[in-house]
Amino acid sequence: MAATITGWHAHVYYDPVTTRAAAEALRAAIAARFPAAVLGRWHDRPVGPHPGAMYQVAFAPDLLAGLLSFLVLHRAGLVVLVHPETGHARADHTAHALWLGAVLPLELSVLPE
Repeated sequence: MAATITGWHAHVYYDPVTTRAAAEALRAAIAARFPAAVLGRWHDRPVGPHPGAMYQVAFAPDLLAGLLSFLVLHRAGLVVLVHPETGHARADHTAHALWLGAVLPLELSVLPE
């Protein structure tokens, strides 16, 4: 039986010194255009499987087409990981993931199978 997608996450990676302003501008634009999206906290160092500074954007499946299209055009060179929420964290972050920009190495050992 196939997994069901209950939501989506976009992880926007930035450098706290050199690209934080671009990340702030993107975050403000997301908030203005997609008020139903939930903006997570700023993490200026690695957290969970993520290799660097990032913030998360959580959103419902019905926002995927619009938000993904927006990120493609407005990410300003930032790397973004977009993945579904199916209850299978490792697969969601790997096999089911979409990357905008470089593919970054994730610390998969912290994610359940």
